[in-house]
Amino acid sequence: MQYTSTELIATCLFALAIIHTFSVPVFARLAHRGGPHAGAWHLLSEVEAVFGVWAFVLLAAMVLLSGTTATIAYMDSRNFTEPLFVFVIMVIAASRPVLVLVDGLVASLARALPGTPAVTAYFLTLGLVPLLGSLITEPAAMTLAAVMLRDASFRNVPLLRFKYATIGVLFVNVSIGGVLTAYAAPPVLMVANTFGWDSSFMLANYGWRAACAVLVNASLLTWLYRSALRDAPLAPAATPRPVPRIVTAVHIAFLIGVVLTAHHPAIFLGLFLLFLGYTEAYKTYQDRLMIKEGLMVGFFLAGLIVLGGLQKWWLQDLLGSLSPMALYWGATLLTAVTDNAALTYLGSLVEGTSDAWRYMLVAGAVTGGGLTVIANAPNPAGFSILRTRFPDSAIAPLPLFLGALPPTAVAAVFFLLPV
Repeated sequence: MQYTSTELIATCLFALAIIHTFSVPVFARLAHRGGPHAGAWHLLSEVEAVFGVWAFVLLAAMVLLSGTTATIAYMDSRNFTEPLFVFVIMVIAASRPVLVLVDGLVASLARALPGTPAVTAYFLTLGLVPLLGSLITEPAAMTLAAVMLRDASFRNVPLLRFKYATIGVLFVNVSIGGVLTAYAAPPVLMVANTFGWDSSFMLANYGWRAACAVLVNASLLTWLYRSALRDAPLAPAATPRPVPRIVTAVHIAFLIGVVLTAHHPAIFLGLFLLFLGYTEAYKTYQDRLMIKEGLMVGFFLAGLIVLGGLQKWWLQDLLGSLSPMALYWGATLLTAVTDNAALTYLGSLVEGTSDAWRYMLVAGAVTGGGLTVIANAPNPAGFSILRTRFPDSAIAPLPLFLGALPPTAVAAVFFLLPV
């Protein structure tokens, strides 16, 4: 196994960043104590800043070891389209007209179906919205579902174990809910062209399994907490001021335009700037845009790309040495400590792989996508939106991991079913 000193340092910093991620609650408690360094502790308690901060440490080390020319060349070789896209889609999907539309549709459907509306709405938020990720992309689905949960169920049900169980199911369902098509889930997108997979292939081999797992997860959790949810009001995701249909239509058009140009940052960034101008012109129908939250999530993902780009020296050989079944479980576990899109991309570089090996690579990557905040690209978006409903505005990694284990096991059952 050949590696350079830069790669070894990058792996050490990557490990430190993971440890830092799990230590966020400690820094949050230090920040809330106050004192002259409270601001620094607060910065270190921001999960969205973790990988970005350590990425800058890596860049400083690279400048000292290799010089500025090599460091700049490495940065130029990185593809930051995904962080930019997640930032843009998060801001647009969380805009008030889009939220009012989706929340209204869910509320209407919840009232039309049998059962208590608040309980049914909770089920639809965890069961239907993640599956919409296969159409509007996973980051958009995560943003919509997280805001709806924050403003309804999380506001009205204070049980901490309920919140961790919910965020665990949300992360898992969004991770697997985007595999009904070939363009919506980042780990699928990374390999679709290389493996020759299209949306019909994804639906036939992954989609029905994912849909069943999503609905089972949502059903079980809804049934488990039905008593707590029954008395909760069916709260709107935004203020009740009406939004004209034309304004909603324009927002949806921007959302669709960004989704269709997801691989072309020059276009979707231009659309985003036009969107900002439109929201300023019609600010009466807007709430505060999630610019800061979106930027922090993009910073997180960009840092993950910078640090993750130098892990190929050990990760690719490890993946190539595994049998299909061992690869499934290995990918599921590795996804917890590295982005699943990076994992599938490195796996696509392994030559001479079988169809079974490829299936298990992607299945394992999406199965483990809810175990940690770094496991799947949309997770930081959900984390950023929901953490205000947790003590000290911090979501502890271990309870999140434990909350995601049961839905991860359900996903594993369906993905391992024989064809």
